[in-house]
Amino acid sequence: MSQWAAVEALNGPQDFIASNNETFVRRRDLVVKMLNDAEGLVCPVPDGAFYVYPSIAGCIGKTSAGGVTIDNDEIFAKALLEEKGVAVVFGSAFGLSPNFRVSYATSDEALVEACTRIQVFCSELS
Repeated sequence: MSQWAAVEALNGPQDFIASNNETFVRRRDLVVKMLNDAEGLVCPVPDGAFYVYPSIAGCIGKTSAGGVTIDNDEIFAKALLEEKGVAVVFGSAFGLSPNFRVSYATSDEALVEACTRIQVFCSELS
């Protein structure tokens, strides 16, 4: 069945590709900019895929508003979820510590909200 699906994907309409590409480039650029504007984060532009891996190296050793000391990316991700309601995947799950993973395969509105909450979380670190 998957082979027939692949044939249809290759031979079917392709007109959606350009508009989808524009959408994902816009979302990627939005997320990269907003995360780079967050204190302590550095977010490189990815070469492909639909997610970014910002570094939290500038946040290590700081304490969150909730009193959690950020010792690594897993603790960062857990504190971010508990304190700001933003779910990210810690980078060590992919062998990429001290980073975390954010997917931009969602709406612009959801991305702005999530990145704003991440910015606030980072700005409250002391």
